[in-house]
Amino acid sequence: MNPQEFTSKVIPLKNKLFRFAKRYLEQTEEAEDIVQEVFIKLWNRREKLDEYRSVEALAMITTKNMCLDKIKSRRYPVDPIDDHRKFLENLPEEEKKDYSDEIMMVRKAMKSLPQQQQMIIQLRDIEGYDFESIAEILEMNENAIRVNLSRARKRIRELITTSKVYDYQRN
Repeated sequence: MNPQEFTSKVIPLKNKLFRFAKRYLEQTEEAEDIVQEVFIKLWNRREKLDEYRSVEALAMITTKNMCLDKIKSRRYPVDPIDDHRKFLENLPEEEKKDYSDEIMMVRKAMKSLPQQQQMIIQLRDIEGYDFESIAEILEMNENAIRVNLSRARKRIRELITTSKVYDYQRN
């Protein structure tokens, strides 16, 4: 892969890789460092990247593995949802509180999920990957991905519904 192909195929993955790394590593700076390291690894392997079926899947797998290594060495907690400040900044003031409350409920619900389910929701519902790609990235069976996704969505729905019912009864 020549430098122009690398720039057009790999560099656009930056935001996806960052969001994925941030899902594992709570700190923005750490996620940025991981993405930079992934790009360096891919750049050093650029001559062989054409041999891979999907450079994007390779980048995601490399990101996942580097994040797991960082977690093992430092035992960082996982933050299940990206920072939504930019989204909220563009809303009218009266809508900001409602969205902030909902985001916090989803964040809290996702934190209660096992890490594997958090990753599956991130890849499927936030990043938009198909089941085959998720299975490849997480090195799991597609059916296991579907089952875990279903369970995670159900659990989040239950937690949010219970929370809303509780808030309604309190008021």
